Amino acid sequence: MNHRTNPAKAAEQSLTARICHVLTTPPAVPIEGNRLKTNLDTDFLKLIAIVSMLIDHIGGAFIPEVGIFRWIGRLAFPIFCYCLTVGLLYTRSIKKYLLRLGIFALVSQPFYILAFQPVSEFWANLTNWNIFFTLFLSLLAMAGLKERKWWLFALALFTVSWWNFDYSGTGIQLMLIFYLCRNHPKVGAGLYALSYLPALWTGWPEDPLCLHAGGFCIDWNIFALLALPLIFCCTNSRIKVNRWFFYAFYPAHLALIALIQNIP
Repeated sequence: MNHRTNPAKAAEQSLTARICHVLTTPPAVPIEGNRLKTNLDTDFLKLIAIVSMLIDHIGGAFIPEVGIFRWIGRLAFPIFCYCLTVGLLYTRSIKKYLLRLGIFALVSQPFYILAFQPVSEFWANLTNWNIFFTLFLSLLAMAGLKERKWWLFALALFTVSWWNFDYSGTGIQLMLIFYLCRNHPKVGAGLYALSYLPALWTGWPEDPLCLHAGGFCIDWNIFALLALPLIFCCTNSRIKVNRWFFYAFYPAHLALIALIQNIP
């Protein structure tokens, strides 16, 4: 009887085994040293993000026709997504990280609605979810990817893409770039820039915030490219801020805007 192994079949089985190993085994993360080669000055980045977010929300709430406020605000979301990616790689407990985001998302929701909608339309906008919910689901998806829990990744992606979440699945898209290219900043920067390339031709002519150049209507999300050097070039500001400040700032500034909006 011939017991010789077919080389082609053996190679196929070996390849299948390696693929299964990659898809089911979480990658090893170094305990010591830097876990990514992009910017680790996250407190500095978070300060830039919350300032740009505040400018954006002031513009959206009080002077929505003035483009510069909204354009500056495009820096905030990608920086928040990047900082979450760094947190994913360094946190001691992803469950506690998600819990904090979830709690502040819930606390912020009524203020978010009242900051941009009249009181009479509160219930109609109850499921117009704030950005912390988007960040929560994006982090949840990436935790699923990191731990090779593909059902969790798929569930979070489906939820954030299907329902009315701010930025939809863009957060997961950005975090995938930041996570997968964490040790290849030039590749990450290129993919980040490419992800916003469609903005050059997807603007709405009727949108006063869009730019018009050379016959093109440029979507104002193109200004998110301003965050690229901040994320992929290392800084060393030595700024340190208590982490609870960043969490509390979001509902606090929305509450203040909501109060001003609803003063008789």
